Amino acid sequence: MERTTRIGLIIFVVLAMIVGVVGGTVAGGVAGYLVAERSFMAQSSDETIVVTQTTARNERATPEARAEVAVPLSAPAVVTTSDAMVAAVRQVAPAVVTVLNNPGVDPRRSNLVTGSGSGVIISPEGYIITNHHVIEGAQRLVVVFADTSRQEAELVGSDPLSDIAIIRVRNGVPAVAAIGDANALQPGEQVLAIGSPLGNFRNTVTAGVVSALNRSVGQMEGLIQTDTAINRGNSGGPLINLRGEVVGINTLVVRGSGFMAGPQAEGLGFAVPSTIFGRVSEQLIQNGTVVYPYLGIGYVMIDGDFAAEANLPVQNGALVNEVVPDTPAAQAGLQPNDIIVAFDGISLAEDNSLRHVLTQYDPGDTVEMTVRRGNEELRLTATLTTRPTNF
Repeated sequence: MERTTRIGLIIFVVLAMIVGVVGGTVAGGVAGYLVAERSFMAQSSDETIVVTQTTARNERATPEARAEVAVPLSAPAVVTTSDAMVAAVRQVAPAVVTVLNNPGVDPRRSNLVTGSGSGVIISPEGYIITNHHVIEGAQRLVVVFADTSRQEAELVGSDPLSDIAIIRVRNGVPAVAAIGDANALQPGEQVLAIGSPLGNFRNTVTAGVVSALNRSVGQMEGLIQTDTAINRGNSGGPLINLRGEVVGINTLVVRGSGFMAGPQAEGLGFAVPSTIFGRVSEQLIQNGTVVYPYLGIGYVMIDGDFAAEANLPVQNGALVNEVVPDTPAAQAGLQPNDIIVAFDGISLAEDNSLRHVLTQYDPGDTVEMTVRRGNEELRLTATLTTRPTNF
């Protein structure tokens, strides 16, 4: 009997061990399943949950002693270049307008227009920036908004030198564009143009990159070069960065030499940077005109090729070819063939022209010029005056 009892006890112990092992495995499997389910649900959810960390050993701990950890359940959305472009356009497009120069009515056609371009609203007071050549000769100006509504506009002021003009509407505006810093642009940076090519395709968006900075075309200097498609009617429209800021006002395109047999080019568009149009537009709004500082010289900006051909002692600077009598330059002692290499310590180069530097000063400012005369370096001081209107 005792032997039987002992055998039964051994069997019971063995069975208990088996049950314990199996039960633990099952419990572990159930726990694992629950953890996996929670992890899956966390990855699938767009919300954040609070998970209370607790174990069998701290089950009896007070609620204050339990650590609560916020667990983000989804990674932030990846913003692609395309997403950024769409967002930038949505931000700026409502502030882009079509500018109609001398619209009239013809019995055979409605809305006859002698000229058109684009513009962008820059203040809630109704001020709109565009190009001088868009509004030149206007007797009547009409602005067409993105929603096709129209308002008569008045000319506030215009500056042919920078090809910038300000017009104004009086009955409210749908949106205002933010102005960005053109100094922050880099060659290769993605930019967008918005405008009304041919005057018919309102709010057309084209994309490209910043090809170069501080370019000169004819009498215009300090321009942004871009390969963004710019067509007739885009003039005066904004060039924007991917933050939805206006960094330039599209002004011209170079197609080639102008001769049928000459080289033809594509993707050579140019815009007036915010570093120039910002200052110009402020003066036009305040005074209706722009006052430029005046030095009183004619000059050519030097680059490496020009320096090599002319056997010049420096690679960069402004080569003086004319000094106007009774001007700040003449009074400072500048002479033809002098090379201005720095202006108040600011180095002059192909990408930092004298005109661009001068726009940072006002009439009455005194500046020190670093000048190369042959092999000699001079320091000359000039007090700037106001640029004559006929210069």
